[in-house]
Parts: sequence; C-alpha cells; structure tokens
Amino acid sequence: MVLHFERQKLQANDRPDLARKVRWVSEEDGDGAGYDILSFDAKGSERFLEVKTTVGSDTTPFYITRNELSFSSERPDAFRLCRVFDFSMRPKMFELAPPLENFVRLSPLSYEASFS
Repeated sequence: MVLHFERQKLQANDRPDLARKVRWVSEEDGDGAGYDILSFDAKGSERFLEVKTTVGSDTTPFYITRNELSFSSERPDAFRLCRVFDFSMRPKMFELAPPLENFVRLSPLSYEASFS
C-alpha cells in the first residue's frame, strides 16, 4: 500500500523518473536496513520509510526494532515512520518524523543475552 502510494504521489508530481526508483528494500534486500521503502520527495531527496501496520486503530501498539530506531536518529531529515492502521477494513496512514519519542512511548520488551 505504501509503496503504491509513494509511486502514485511522485507520478502526480510529474516525477515518473523517481517513481520508477522507489524500492521495497526490505523485500528485495532483506530486513536489516532500518527502513522498508526507499522513496523520494518531488525534489529528488531520499525518503526512508519504515512501515508499521496493524488491523486495529491508529493508537494500537506496534513494534519497532533497535535498528529501526537507531536509523531514525541517524537520518531524522529523511526517515519517516508510516503508520498504517485499520488495515483489514479501511486502511489509513499517517507519518511520524523523528524524534519518534515525541509521538510514542518506547518500552523495551526484550534483551540480548551474551556471554562475556
């Protein structure tokens, strides 16, 4: 849904060249880049989109990895969290810009255990 939306938005802004470059990075390269979709704004600047989808309402909790959170801090100018909700009925979306802590409460749920 977000991939399609980004391509349509660029087409509507007379940027078919950029629409063709929009990539579903997590699908094509694997999940580890810190974002799901590489897109662009109408001027050609990169947009790194992390998509979080739930079937619940806009305030339904979702999970974000340490890698995604770290990337959002490294590239706050270009990173956006795309919050897709009510996905099974009438999908809607909004974006959050870093720092994400301004919009959501982050709670650690798991810890890495290693041997020293």
